[in-house]
Amino acid sequence: MDFQITENQLAIAETIRTFGEKHMRPYIMEWDEAQTFPIELFKKLGELGMMGVLVPEAYHGSGLGYFEYVTIVSEIAKIDPSIGLSVAAHNSLCTGHIMYFGNEEQKKKYLPKLATAEYIGAWGLTEPNTGSDAGNMTCVAHKDGNDWIINGTKCWITHGKSGDVAVVIARTGEKGDSRGMTAFVVDRGTPGFSGGRKENKLGMRASETTEMIFDNCRIPDTQRLGNEGEGFIQAMKVLDGGRISIAALSLGIAKGAYEASLKYAKERHQFNQPIANFQGISFKLADMKAEIEAAELLIMQAADIKNRGEVVTKESAMAKYYASEICVKVATDAVQIFGGYGYTKDFPVEKFFRDSKLCTIGEGTSEIQKLVIAREILK
Repeated sequence: MDFQITENQLAIAETIRTFGEKHMRPYIMEWDEAQTFPIELFKKLGELGMMGVLVPEAYHGSGLGYFEYVTIVSEIAKIDPSIGLSVAAHNSLCTGHIMYFGNEEQKKKYLPKLATAEYIGAWGLTEPNTGSDAGNMTCVAHKDGNDWIINGTKCWITHGKSGDVAVVIARTGEKGDSRGMTAFVVDRGTPGFSGGRKENKLGMRASETTEMIFDNCRIPDTQRLGNEGEGFIQAMKVLDGGRISIAALSLGIAKGAYEASLKYAKERHQFNQPIANFQGISFKLADMKAEIEAAELLIMQAADIKNRGEVVTKESAMAKYYASEICVKVATDAVQIFGGYGYTKDFPVEKFFRDSKLCTIGEGTSEIQKLVIAREILK
């Protein structure tokens, strides 16, 4: 495994830093306070090729691999994690599901628009009463001739109201049957498909999270992704890759909090010297650095396996679990290093602290990751 950073990754990181200073940093707290979902920003990111990172060039994507993808998500997250979250969800979930499981006609129809951010994508698995227990979902799809009629509600959906297209997994068989669910692509504007309540969140506030509501939503069978009954199995494979993206998001948050803390500890003076000179602070910085590098190695291992097209279930779960947990720890220690200033919105670590917690919850909680890891090692 060669994890040496390539010139391409360095160029991508520099592009994001330059872009972010102009188009993101001046508006971070404005978006956060108002829970603004800045759609036009994502259109600009689409022009840079960052909304179709893994999509082949034949479908107007960037045709890059997971190393580059990790770089993109983490570098964006260092500036504003909520933007990184939306980029990750768009790329890994909606776009990724269609890319991996759509037929050629569906790929040609949707991937070019998603890859360029002409379309913003959403992905619906979770429901109000079924989070990790997705097998007992109550959102159902019934066959009616050559059509399907979908009824039910999905929740905690990134871009659930503003997305132009959504992949939704609905129950088409018995509850609890892993082959009793099917995936569909639904266009915004389809009668019976609407966005519901927008969540008022602790963090990641510029990344839209809403309900998706299906009320006798009729779609043709041509909108079905893969075979009937394969939706849950597809979703689990999509989440394997998605967990790498949340690990990358966690990495970016941790790096952002660490870099801000390192700079502050060198500049802040107490007792006539920089607080970085005190062991209590220097040891926190040492822990941060070690944990970040360990997380990055786990992420790059998972990215390498994914690039080779091999099963990455265990490695992506380990990367997501560890990176998200240290992300919260690093952000917490960053607030402590900043002291009272870290508790105010005038300094960046307050937002990293709020944003970090989502990483231990979204796309499978830390507890679910441990369950996945345990199942894999006990096979």
